[in-house]
Amino acid sequence: MKIGNKTIGEKTYVIAEFGVNHNGSIERAKEGIRKAAEAGADAIKFQTYTADELVVKGTPKFWEWEGDKQHETQYDAYKALKGLPYEAYPELIKYCEELGIEFLSTPFSFEAAKKLNDMGMKAFKIASSDMSTLPFLEYVARFGKPIILSTGASELGEIKEAVRTIERAGNDQIVILHCNLCYPTKDSDANLNVIQTLKKEFPWHPIGISDHTLGVFPTVVASAVGAVVIEKHYTVDKTLGESADHWLSVDPVELKDIVDTVRKIEELKGHNFRSVFPSEKETRKYDKRSIVSAFDIKKGDEVTMEMLTYKRPGTGIAPRDYLKLLGRKALQDIKEDTTLQWNLFQKK
Repeated sequence: MKIGNKTIGEKTYVIAEFGVNHNGSIERAKEGIRKAAEAGADAIKFQTYTADELVVKGTPKFWEWEGDKQHETQYDAYKALKGLPYEAYPELIKYCEELGIEFLSTPFSFEAAKKLNDMGMKAFKIASSDMSTLPFLEYVARFGKPIILSTGASELGEIKEAVRTIERAGNDQIVILHCNLCYPTKDSDANLNVIQTLKKEFPWHPIGISDHTLGVFPTVVASAVGAVVIEKHYTVDKTLGESADHWLSVDPVELKDIVDTVRKIEELKGHNFRSVFPSEKETRKYDKRSIVSAFDIKKGDEVTMEMLTYKRPGTGIAPRDYLKLLGRKALQDIKEDTTLQWNLFQKK
């Protein structure tokens, strides 16, 4: 499964979730793209919605921040902080291509999904709020592109239903993201062990995290426990107003810290099979033990246990083969403290 030219699971795929942290400015959107690319993120993700498509008027908010306006509803907040016009997207997509970072956006309507697909977006992020909007999942799945599915505030059965819906629409390119839908998420509610649960339940799909905790540490721990895709809210300036998202997002310095630490974790994790590593081969020769003569052995003597001891280096007969050596006759005189070789003894 690929997004653009990157294979999911080969390396941890890091998505900088910029959302609408551009505050309606194309220049700030470009700044976000540039700094995310410089930090080493694989993708930057926006959000494509209108308040009228997203929420019924009068719906209360489920988040709080110091810039909240009294009695403001979800509709009011989304109406005030709308996304960029579609006309701006080709310019942003081209800028992403120039900087080698993937452009993504979460559609919150059928129309948005179609327009993003027509623009050539290479994968779709589905927000937790739409995980059970099965007609929408089916519609997006039929584009035949990878789907990154957030699972916040959902039961396991609902996740299975969503995955089945996408698969039945003929699309098996699904990344499932563990998510807690609180902004921010307390460390005590992160429940990173769910990543392993999802890996067991959906072994044929990559598992990642949409992380809403504060700071860097929980995110990189998620990578260490098996997340192969990481999505983290990101802003160029935590002090910006207008959005409840800036203060709980990571900034470019923290994003780079996440990317660098995740790459170090990948290096530390290595592969999952046990063998002698190439770097150990020379060490192995001189660290392991061989069978060594405990005293002088005369030509024609049959080897007994009393004749043998075990010392470094590991360049002779391995101690595990001692039974194969017992009873063989020496072909020549062997001095005490000799590292024994098979050519010193008769074949059985």
